[in-house]
Amino acid sequence: MMPHRFPITDDHIHIDLLNGRGVEAAKEFFRAGGTHMFLVAKPSWSFGIVPSCGDDYRAVFDATLAVADKVRQVGPVVFPVLGVHPAEITYFADRRPAAESARIMEEGLEVAAEYVREGRAVALKSGRPHYDAGEEIACLSNRVLARALTLAAREGCALQIHAESGPCEDVVGMARAAGMDPTRVVKHFADPSTPLVPSLIARHEAVPEVAGTGRGFMLESDYMDELERPGAVIGPKSVPRFTLRLIESGALDEEALVRCHVETPSRTYGVEIVL
Repeated sequence: MMPHRFPITDDHIHIDLLNGRGVEAAKEFFRAGGTHMFLVAKPSWSFGIVPSCGDDYRAVFDATLAVADKVRQVGPVVFPVLGVHPAEITYFADRRPAAESARIMEEGLEVAAEYVREGRAVALKSGRPHYDAGEEIACLSNRVLARALTLAAREGCALQIHAESGPCEDVVGMARAAGMDPTRVVKHFADPSTPLVPSLIARHEAVPEVAGTGRGFMLESDYMDELERPGAVIGPKSVPRFTLRLIESGALDEEALVRCHVETPSRTYGVEIVL
């Protein structure tokens, strides 16, 4: 493998030792030129867990940290992101009322914030369903998101959000109301219309245009690492491959490369990204 020439960061990736390719996927990322990754906790159901209280999420978070330790051994620098997937409020709808799920999710976020406070994770994740789930679910999900923003503000960390397509402009106001700096709220699987920090899927056609504006942005694969869905959303090599392709074509210059893979994630998450 050729030495890495510069940092290449995947802002949102999953590595799954139980249901996926695990460390082999991380090796692919590293061999392709990837150097840093924000490893995002998978939903509780990926581990066969049906949480009945916040403490039940500890098993999810501890498993994520164990993955991070394994991945670090093969090369990449790993920054864990812990929290509760917003779809859990509907995923467990056949087991309990939505209001109970929302309460448990808020408790889970409190536990995730504890891990951030202890330095075991760099950011929280939360959001709201990206699908139409009805008015009650929308209200409860916004309550959970507001709690996540409050916790991120309290811990002084970034928050990654899963949410509907589009700008999510209202989250700026929600962040400010919670005392949270909106420039530390990352819209996962974003498009350029968001006023939040956009994390664009690496193959997004607007990447060269956004890079040319001088705006801060990040790239992600949202790789799920599930054997039943190989390559979903895109593969672990995607962020380095698309980055290198854009550099070679001239669509991404050195300034944009540094802004995307070093400056924006460093500033947003409060971490150091160096080779």
